[in-house]
Amino acid sequence: MLNEKLYAGAHAPFWHNGSSIRDKSYNTILAALPAALMGIYLYGVPALGVLALAMSSAIIWEWLINRIMRRPTTIGDGDAAVIGLLLGMLLPATIPWHAVILGALLAILVGKQLYGGIGCNPFNPTLVAYAMLLLSWKGLLEFDAMLVNYDFGVNMVYPIGALKHFGPKVIEEYRLADLLMGWQSGAIGATFGLGLIIGGLYLMVRGFIRWEIALSFLAGVLVTAFLFNVADPAKYGSPVFHLLSGYTLIGAFFLVTEDSSSPVNFLPMLIYGAGAGILTVLIRNIGFFLDGVVFAVLMMNLVNPLLDKIRPKALGRRIDYA
Repeated sequence: MLNEKLYAGAHAPFWHNGSSIRDKSYNTILAALPAALMGIYLYGVPALGVLALAMSSAIIWEWLINRIMRRPTTIGDGDAAVIGLLLGMLLPATIPWHAVILGALLAILVGKQLYGGIGCNPFNPTLVAYAMLLLSWKGLLEFDAMLVNYDFGVNMVYPIGALKHFGPKVIEEYRLADLLMGWQSGAIGATFGLGLIIGGLYLMVRGFIRWEIALSFLAGVLVTAFLFNVADPAKYGSPVFHLLSGYTLIGAFFLVTEDSSSPVNFLPMLIYGAGAGILTVLIRNIGFFLDGVVFAVLMMNLVNPLLDKIRPKALGRRIDYA
């Protein structure tokens, strides 16, 4: 008779701090609320409609794709809601409703679910959708054209566009305090710099995002913008202007820090963040697109697996046996 034995297998013991995807998602939404609410205050009901439609569409698309692929329903973890909210925050308040719904579909299907769902996506889903919309219908994301009918007492020329087309002399009328407080034309959730900074600090203090990536990204933007400005002050804007305008702050705290598409080791995180910041300014100053954050982060997403192979040497020493 065979002497059969039952072997029980188990994974190695891991320490868990009690956090969850749901906790991070809901705290990310909470951190993004100040900037989103300021966008609603500035642009009114159209902005609220874009944000609500983006979030609800992302949740519905995720539920439908879960059903079609016969996967467990994952809308409860809040990740789809975060993707939808961030997408809405990157859009102008006057974008057509069908573009918002299509963007949410692209983010959930192309940016996330095709790769296996949360944790498997190599690119930031929100930025995948935004980039596809930008390359397909560039006019829908041109803030000067889309927001031409808004008049609420601030300079309605998109700051990054003004710098690109007219140079630093034109942007002198943009006070840095106004840029920080959100009195600038732009995306619904990307203009209120102070709110984004507060939200980012909250996420860093709570440990939901890595400070190494966010701060190295900002450092990359500041240093590169400084070098350009020193080389030709009459052509390139100041580092602080680049910091407070466009998608810089929302990119630093809510986009470049996305878990699945960013490194987990210390040195790779610094290289990853700094590289995205450097590329952002390069695209703005000498590239084709007005704001370089979206494509800068996507390009660093592409090299992320290579960067994460940079690891510290193992402890101990080699022993050669005769």
